Amino acid sequence: MGLGSIVKIFMPKDKVFYSLFEEVATNLSNMSDLFIKAVKEEDVSKRVELLKSLEEWEHKNDIVTHKIFVELGRNFITPFDREDIHYLATALDDIADFMWGSAKRMINYNMSEIDTITVGFARIIHDAVKLLNTGVNELRNMRDLRAVTEVCVNVNSLENEGDDLLDKGMMELFSSKIEPVEIIKKKDLYQMLELVTDKCEDAANVIESIIIKYA
Repeated sequence: MGLGSIVKIFMPKDKVFYSLFEEVATNLSNMSDLFIKAVKEEDVSKRVELLKSLEEWEHKNDIVTHKIFVELGRNFITPFDREDIHYLATALDDIADFMWGSAKRMINYNMSEIDTITVGFARIIHDAVKLLNTGVNELRNMRDLRAVTEVCVNVNSLENEGDDLLDKGMMELFSSKIEPVEIIKKKDLYQMLELVTDKCEDAANVIESIIIKYA
């Protein structure tokens, strides 16, 4: 075996990992578009169909995430720490899982009316996912580190906004006169939505760790 062939074996397959992460980020972006469109849809039947369509994107994301883990097992050298690749893939996959989990709750609980708290969470999630999409795409070249840093800071700010929104939602729920079963349903949904914002922050923290190490 020639030297060139040996070198190729140990060359990091940067494009493979970057392309897969970018595909995940695109899937999440599409999911967030559908999710915010669904919560703003006044026609209940159309809303349910939009929410159900998130399942397909969640499955697509599972497939790409699995490919990342397969490549991680195949490659001796990676573009950045193996742990960071695993953490980032897991955090992004969790965003998809919990977004679909939120959609399922809205479907299974037959929520015919969408309140302002839910719409607020959808907006926060949408904005955070769009920022993460930018951050993930910047990892390939790491040319605009300031932009990536701003992405991470802004995602963290949105997560804080999500915490505040959860507090507001809980206070409104327990001071309302709605039926106890409806309180339970909304409380569960709010907490699931807030988890999505937590996972967005987790992903942003991993991205920030990567640029600190390799900038």
